[in-house]
Amino acid sequence: MGLIKELVLLPFAPVRGSGWVIGQVVQEAERIYYDPSTIRTELAKLEERLEAGEIDEEEFDRQEDELLDRLETALRRSGATGNGTAL
Repeated sequence: MGLIKELVLLPFAPVRGSGWVIGQVVQEAERIYYDPSTIRTELAKLEERLEAGEIDEEEFDRQEDELLDRLETALRRSGATGNGTAL
């Protein structure tokens, strides 16, 4: 039965393979996006931009809030996985 199923589904193999690849890319993008060290680096760069006068206080506060929300989510996610990376 398994062989017949595979033969019937063979024309859809590229679609299934593409779906797997897209899933892997999304998973890696989320890992990078929610990496606490990446977020902390972005916070430091944001502070440098404020000190250099590239952005005003209002823009700094808005972007800082977004980054801190991301960091909080990242720490919650890492704590939920039980991988021991939570602070």
